Amino acid sequence: MLKHRLFSTAAAVVLGVATLAGAARAAGPQVVEGPGALPECFKPFKADTTYFQWKAKPGPYKIALANGFVGNTWRIQMIKTAKTFVEAPDIAPDVKELKVVSTGTDVAAQIAAIDNFINEGYDAIVTIAVNPTAFEPVIKRANKKGVVLVPFDNVTDSKEVMQVNEDQLEMGRQMGRWLDKNIPSHTGKILEVRGLPGNSVDRDRHLGFREIMEASPNKFEIIEVVGNWDDGTAQKVVADAVAVHKHFDGMFVQGGSTGAVRALMDAGHPFIPVSGEAENGFRKLCAEHEKDGLKCASAGQSPGLVAISIKAAITALKGEKLPQYISVPIPYVEAGQFKDNENYYSTLTDNFFTPNEFPPCNVNIKGTDIMAKTEANQ
Repeated sequence: MLKHRLFSTAAAVVLGVATLAGAARAAGPQVVEGPGALPECFKPFKADTTYFQWKAKPGPYKIALANGFVGNTWRIQMIKTAKTFVEAPDIAPDVKELKVVSTGTDVAAQIAAIDNFINEGYDAIVTIAVNPTAFEPVIKRANKKGVVLVPFDNVTDSKEVMQVNEDQLEMGRQMGRWLDKNIPSHTGKILEVRGLPGNSVDRDRHLGFREIMEASPNKFEIIEVVGNWDDGTAQKVVADAVAVHKHFDGMFVQGGSTGAVRALMDAGHPFIPVSGEAENGFRKLCAEHEKDGLKCASAGQSPGLVAISIKAAITALKGEKLPQYISVPIPYVEAGQFKDNENYYSTLTDNFFTPNEFPPCNVNIKGTDIMAKTEANQ
């Protein structure tokens, strides 16, 4: 009898632990069958991407942005975009508070900031991860508390958290397809201006571009230079390439597009088809000189990713299904589509990143509104 009672007590303890573990898991995302909410906006990265669903919470929600490094134009614009987006008429009713913290490049400091937000009862945290491999413990802590954690741009290696990014491989393909179609001679030399060596974004855009160009029935010779995604560097290496090769029939620029086009102009090189990033300066040149023969396509990694991440977090908090890894539509315009104060801004600096329009997600934030904000913590 005593033995039976001891067994029953042990079984109850095990059952209790299992129940608690189940309850802990239930607070976080559950793997479910797709499709998910707003599939035209929240597209799965791959056909086999899993779907998550959180238990619905009533709003409005407390949302935090746990940024790391803030010392470049892209990051500054990203923070300003977040502050602008939560004031949009269709988003503001769902947001009780937006808290922004930038912690620098210290991984421990960023994780500590996320932990603080979890402990302070924030409903969702969006973040640009300083390190792709160090976040597993804090992801588990967020999931246990039912906090929707959304890494974007610099994402993590985890499959236990919802993440948001653009498809860099597809962006390279997109630029390759446009150039292949728009070079009148369907042959000749192409100048490829690559990004920062060793970076996965540079690698993926390059591979996507070469995949298209090498499969094309048109025959091109591709000359490759390194521009480091920097206007000054890109301008110099393009000038050097023109000095050596004399003539190019098209150009693909991963970043530093404004400098690359200015190098062609300074050298007196005839205007050619150019597929480039989404710097405001590049789009201004494309619009200004389209009548002179400069034909452009422009796509890029947008600071507006933060808006999609916040929108995904709010959608998840409402109990909707979403892909574990969301592929954001690539913001893209080409010759004939450049419009001042819509997809470029003649009154803003060249370094402003223009694409903040994501029509499939009903996100279109004006550059003038973004630049009126501050990047300071709040």
